[in-house]
Amino acid sequence: MRTAHRECQAKHDLGRAEIVALVKAATHDPSTIASLQDASGVIAVQHHIAESDVRSLIIAGWERAVDGVLADGVLTEEEEANLAQIRERLGFSRDELDRSGAYTKVVQGAILRDLMHGVVPQRFTVTGQLPFNLQKGEKVVWIFHDVKYYQQKTRRHFQGGSSGFSIRVARGVYYRTGAFRGHPVETKEDVLVGTGLLAFTDKHLYFAGRAKSFRIAYKKVVSFEPFSDGIGVHRDAASAKPQLFITGDGWFAYNLAMNLSQL
Repeated sequence: MRTAHRECQAKHDLGRAEIVALVKAATHDPSTIASLQDASGVIAVQHHIAESDVRSLIIAGWERAVDGVLADGVLTEEEEANLAQIRERLGFSRDELDRSGAYTKVVQGAILRDLMHGVVPQRFTVTGQLPFNLQKGEKVVWIFHDVKYYQQKTRRHFQGGSSGFSIRVARGVYYRTGAFRGHPVETKEDVLVGTGLLAFTDKHLYFAGRAKSFRIAYKKVVSFEPFSDGIGVHRDAASAKPQLFITGDGWFAYNLAMNLSQL
């Protein structure tokens, strides 16, 4: 009985994997998209997969397809069109396809493609009032929410000390006659300034939080530094301190900033 159960489970798992692979393959062969629903249904029957699970498996296949087409960092127009055709053919909502962020990745990939072609993207819909004073004709390309803003601070303290006898110089002031061995030590650390919105426009980088709000012109930035979960900004000013924005998606934030700064 146990052997039979293992065989049934293996067959069931194989069918689930086949449905996922079928959807992923359709992004490279759009001629199969029309029959995708029926083909998935046949596999489900053969491998005893509940009908209620099929839709979720197709979404999983769509998510795998997104990861596949973005593996090289570029989303082609053909790949975007095929992904959109699958969505429309099977009637998926944006929320369904964005359960793991896959839909958002497609939009981000299309935005980067537009920028690489020198086109200012208009794929981001702004709802409500923004806390930014945009310049005339300035276009919002993307907004990150709940971004943690850090600024690099330098801490200075003295290490070591003096030894020997003390001589009183004035009331409350002493000078030790021995060798003074203390020396200043500087350490750098990233200090959390606040949390807020981080907006990328075609002209500036904007941050708006309760404690601090500002904008940075791309032409005033010396370099952008990529991090796995955010982006570092080094401004062109003698007194400027390195700034760090934790967006949760360092890859997109960095590529977005780099391409916008080169428009």
